[in-house]
Amino acid sequence: MMRTITPRLRTLVLLFLAVTGALLAGAGPASAHAALTGSDPSQGVVVTKAPDQVSLTFSENVSMNNNSIRVLDPRGKRVDLAKPDNLSGTTYGVQLKSGLGKGTYTVAWQVVSADSHPVAGAFTFSVGAPSRTVASVGDQEAGGGVVGWLYGFGRYMSYAGYIVLVGGAAFVLACWQRGSGVRAMQRLVVGGWLTLTAATLWLLLLRGSYTTSGSVGDIFDLNLLGQVLQTKTGAALVSRLLLLAAAALFIAVLFGAYDKREDEEKRDLTFGLAVGGTVVAAGLAASWAMAEHASTGLQPGIAMPVDVIHLLAVATWLGGLTALLVALYRAPADTPVESAAVQRFSRVAFGSVLALVATGIYQSWRQLGSWSAFTDTAYGELLLVKIGLVALLVGIASISRRWTGRLAAAGVTETVEETVEEEAAEEAETKETVKASAATKEASGKAAKSGTGVSAVSGKATATDEDPGRAAQLARQQSAMETARQKRLRDADPHRFGLRRSVLAEAGVAVALLAVTTVLTQTEPGRTEQDAKAATAAASSSSTSNSSSGALTLDMSFDTGGKDGKGVVRVDLDPATVGSNEMHVYVQRPNGRAFDIPEVKVAFTLDAKKLGPIPVNPDHITTGHWAANGVQIPIAGDWKVSVTVRTSDIDQVTVSKSAQIG
Repeated sequence: MMRTITPRLRTLVLLFLAVTGALLAGAGPASAHAALTGSDPSQGVVVTKAPDQVSLTFSENVSMNNNSIRVLDPRGKRVDLAKPDNLSGTTYGVQLKSGLGKGTYTVAWQVVSADSHPVAGAFTFSVGAPSRTVASVGDQEAGGGVVGWLYGFGRYMSYAGYIVLVGGAAFVLACWQRGSGVRAMQRLVVGGWLTLTAATLWLLLLRGSYTTSGSVGDIFDLNLLGQVLQTKTGAALVSRLLLLAAAALFIAVLFGAYDKREDEEKRDLTFGLAVGGTVVAAGLAASWAMAEHASTGLQPGIAMPVDVIHLLAVATWLGGLTALLVALYRAPADTPVESAAVQRFSRVAFGSVLALVATGIYQSWRQLGSWSAFTDTAYGELLLVKIGLVALLVGIASISRRWTGRLAAAGVTETVEETVEEEAAEEAETKETVKASAATKEASGKAAKSGTGVSAVSGKATATDEDPGRAAQLARQQSAMETARQKRLRDADPHRFGLRRSVLAEAGVAVALLAVTTVLTQTEPGRTEQDAKAATAAASSSSTSNSSSGALTLDMSFDTGGKDGKGVVRVDLDPATVGSNEMHVYVQRPNGRAFDIPEVKVAFTLDAKKLGPIPVNPDHITTGHWAANGVQIPIAGDWKVSVTVRTSDIDQVTVSKSAQIG
């Protein structure tokens, strides 16, 4: 612990650095998902001749399979041919069958981003004139459903297993070497290894279904598993399994040969274990970095090692905290965790927080995008929750460090050891007294029945040798007394008792923090969401400005106030002149994906002439798309276009914009 900084000042510095780092960094292991930035034909366009192919342009390179781009005719039949091709850069295309008829076609796509996350969407275009279509592609929420939930649970358990494995081993090796012989510590680290291994196998099985159909029945599809093994994520998971084999050897040495060595002999072995353990832990962390956000985007050569350091710091801090909690609660009374070990962990944790801040600042530059993303995106809102948890965790940690200082100042290690010896002696006397008393009572009872006298010694022999049930009862009593004695010893010192409670509170917050971070790894980051909005707005603006026929496009944001009640509604009016017009209405989520809602109504009002409102009830065409033909505009003027959006039985809102028509 630092001696030149007062505890209060150190607490304030830690709190400031941690919160600032979390504010800037966002969630550690999360990055940009791919976003659709353009298409040909574009969304909602009406072309006179059927195109030969459909092309999609994404914000980054993506992975595709035979079903990644599907083009459906108005009857829902596929009209695309073969596997999509990479046309150029981040543009991918699929050939269409010849002789396509008139009507509205649906393009549904589902791809895997370079950061391993599946993304999907759908849009429509029309040949000749819009028409009704029976094509249904759902809401295209990739990675959702039961399989998505199971995959998310697997990710949580893999992070938890890694943190406990690495942090627990580091705590034993760097802070409390006597802990290598404590069974509770051995179980903790081995449990972390088993959890990470099982979670990795679980993710490997789920990966195929997670990135394609989302069906539970496809989890054990060997063909999908074979395809996963050929991907970057599959290679990363297999590499993780191989490294876990090396980790098993490390654990065997740490809790086997290392524990049996004398203190002098442990020094050389400690260095070797530290180097080997660091290499294995860094390799495991790299299995995340090589397949997710750090491997794509800006400066991957710098981002990957930074991500490895970030994960190592998280594991050292939170995993060590878990190990300390186990040591305080489960270590035997004759092998208590020393105050010196707690102090060493305090210094290690402080260094871990500094590493988290440094790596977090760099990650923020790559991921967050802008301060407005905190309030404008779901990712930002979750991030604010994480910031609060980090601040709370650091605040509780400051209380733990205060208890650590008191523990060291009081010199309780020697006191506890002396108390252990004294109480052990007293307990031994108590046990002998209990045994003798019980034996005497047993012998007296038998003597009364047989009519002969039996000594206390012979009675004791009878109780233990001739009555196994009584012997088992005595053993249970002794075990209960030993447990109670150890609990009294742990609770006797107020400083150690206070430290145990504060560390327990830290661990509880850490569990919640890990859960929020896991959710963030599967949430579209604010930068990507805002880029998608900007691309959609630019496409709409381009559609309006390039329309030589005078077509009108109006975008209006809405919020009905209910669950899932936010979105954007777009009204296209062509040719936006006096007389008959064709109208299309598109409803999208804030992230640009098509959004189906129960009802959409449109009304036109010309206040200057006191005309209207003229109601229009468009027909539902496909997901997020409504249309109406023959919309009559009687005279030219500054018309107010009002759209009523209903997202549930009781949640609806009307938004409007004015535009010159005619």
